[in-house]
Amino acid sequence: MQPTPDQTIQYLALAIFVLALAHTFAAKQFERLSHRFPKHAGLFHLLGEVEVVFGFWAIVLVLAMAGMQGGTQALAYAETRNYTEPLFVFVVMVVAASRPVLRTVVWAVDAFARLLPLPTPMASAWLGLAAVPLLGSLITEPAAMTIAALMLAPQVFRPQVPEKLKYLALGVLFVNVSIGGTLTSYAAPPVLMVATTWHWDSAFMFAHFGWKAALAVLVNASVVTLLLRKHLVIGGGSVAPEEAVPLPVVLVHLSLLAGVVLLAHHPVAFLGLFLMFLGFSQAYERHQSPLIIKEALLVAFFLAGLVVLGGMQAWWLQPLVSSLEPLALFFGALGLTAVTDNAALTYLGSLITSISSEAKYMLVAGAVAGGGLTVIANAPNPAGVALLKRGFEDESIGAGELLLGALGPTLVAAAAFLLL
Repeated sequence: MQPTPDQTIQYLALAIFVLALAHTFAAKQFERLSHRFPKHAGLFHLLGEVEVVFGFWAIVLVLAMAGMQGGTQALAYAETRNYTEPLFVFVVMVVAASRPVLRTVVWAVDAFARLLPLPTPMASAWLGLAAVPLLGSLITEPAAMTIAALMLAPQVFRPQVPEKLKYLALGVLFVNVSIGGTLTSYAAPPVLMVATTWHWDSAFMFAHFGWKAALAVLVNASVVTLLLRKHLVIGGGSVAPEEAVPLPVVLVHLSLLAGVVLLAHHPVAFLGLFLMFLGFSQAYERHQSPLIIKEALLVAFFLAGLVVLGGMQAWWLQPLVSSLEPLALFFGALGLTAVTDNAALTYLGSLITSISSEAKYMLVAGAVAGGGLTVIANAPNPAGVALLKRGFEDESIGAGELLLGALGPTLVAAAAFLLL
């Protein structure tokens, strides 16, 4: 039977999606080719940027659709996608990484670290891997990822630390951020997709997910900090000494960050606040570090590409999700979130009208537990990759190594949601 034009586009979109996934796993090899063939180093370096992958293949898909259906239909599809999440992640990364915000969080972490019965480097690393991801339930996961990555980069993710330990720490960070946002109903993208439809408020999230996630976060952070203890350096997690930021400047930045978080679903509003932030940062430039505009734009490009490619995968994902029994759904979601954004997965589940309460829990639990397995599994992960990759060999993060590093903390999270 000859496929219809719509089916042909769906099959093509699936093929391109698979190619994009394969590209993410091969990105590190492109970086190595850039060193072997210096004449074409620029091209290989571009193809080796994980943040470029899905945006690149999304362009390929739109061009292919234009060739098969016409440019008008291809543009119409691209314009009907919802790009609020990529825009929000871009804005919140830049604001959260600003010097006044970062110095405030680091000061608080350092002050608390001195109160813990641990050497200060261990206490700082543990707080960066545990407390900051849990803070994501208040300030959203992308903001927590940005702050944690910038705090941990000089202490944990540096060339002197063994690669295996860095990948384990990266896996812990990604998993902890993914589950650490489940204490409320608005901070984790996969929870946000179902909270309104299923009437899950923050009290429900804490009672059914939050406390279990918090225990898993503490276990994961404690284990990896213990393994890292010989490689942590005094003062490694602190920002370099700089002129103190005046309190009014700090308060303005924190207020703008709070406004962006509160208006996360209203791009016109949070983009307006972002423009105010840029103007204020320019006016008080002496109290700023260089803004991470480039890194944030690359992450937004990655997520926008995932939105375009993922929007064509519902035809095979939704029947698969709806056909599984609750326990199978948990493990299915755990595995599927490694190859598709966990928010997209839970959104498809929210469209199933007859889904049971147990199945709802299993779907979301599996989706957030698997949020650290790959770069695309959870929306904040590309932000972590963009900010931490320079500390790894070839300044690139391997998808296979990340998967292996995240397996242990993922199993801890899965056990917490299944057994507690």
